[in-house]
Amino acid sequence: MRQALISLASRVSSLRRLAAGASGARDARDARDAEEDAGIGPGADLDAEPRLTREVGSTIDSIRWIGVSSPRSSGPAVAFLVRHGQTPTTGVVLPGRARGLHLSDQGRAQADAVAERIAALRRPPVAVYASPQERATETAKPIATRLGLRVKVERALAECDCGSWTGTELREVRRRREWRTIQQLPSAFTFPGGESFAQMQARVTEAIDRLSENHRGQSFVAVSHADPIKAVIAATAGIPLDLFGRLAVATCSVTVVVRGITGYRVLCVNSTANLGELALP
Repeated sequence: MRQALISLASRVSSLRRLAAGASGARDARDARDAEEDAGIGPGADLDAEPRLTREVGSTIDSIRWIGVSSPRSSGPAVAFLVRHGQTPTTGVVLPGRARGLHLSDQGRAQADAVAERIAALRRPPVAVYASPQERATETAKPIATRLGLRVKVERALAECDCGSWTGTELREVRRRREWRTIQQLPSAFTFPGGESFAQMQARVTEAIDRLSENHRGQSFVAVSHADPIKAVIAATAGIPLDLFGRLAVATCSVTVVVRGITGYRVLCVNSTANLGELALP
């Protein structure tokens, strides 16, 4: 009887050890699965499809892209984000979506120059999209002409809607009490009668994601504005929206983001040099 009890106790102890081992293995598997779902583990899907997610913090509400599993992939999509050329009021007035604002002579020269740079690429873009604002479509036109394409107006690439502030001189805007919020906490600011920076970021990043989906294995041009482009860079690089004002995007500069098999990445920012030096996929 005593021997039987000892044998039974030994079997129970063995079963407990097996159960503990199984639980530990299950926990380890769960951890690995979580890493792979996030695209960071050793078994992460290398054909990951990027998607948008939103990070909400005590003082920020930013957008970033993460990788998720995808059943298909046909190569990376390369987006050439071009800021429009200079206008007579660049750096002087908050233009917003005001109509009738055209490129200056210098802006037209900038547009011709960036068109030459893009057309000289070994694999030129297959499509040219532009914000509906005249200064953007006028910048896009010489690019499309050099590529033998037509400009496609994409409303989601529009400038931030500044509402009742549209057309206000910047020196006047800087005197307003809201200016500190715009500079230090833009994620919390909404233009009176217009759009918030967070809404702008969501709109533009979703547009670039949609266009990238349509151009897998290709490249395309998207002509937009300074703040929308900076918002896309922030989303791609994981920079909080409250810090996006630290980025610089000059008129007719080129920023390149790539949606590849492992997600999004920033290839260059604010380039005014030879694009042929970029290590394009």
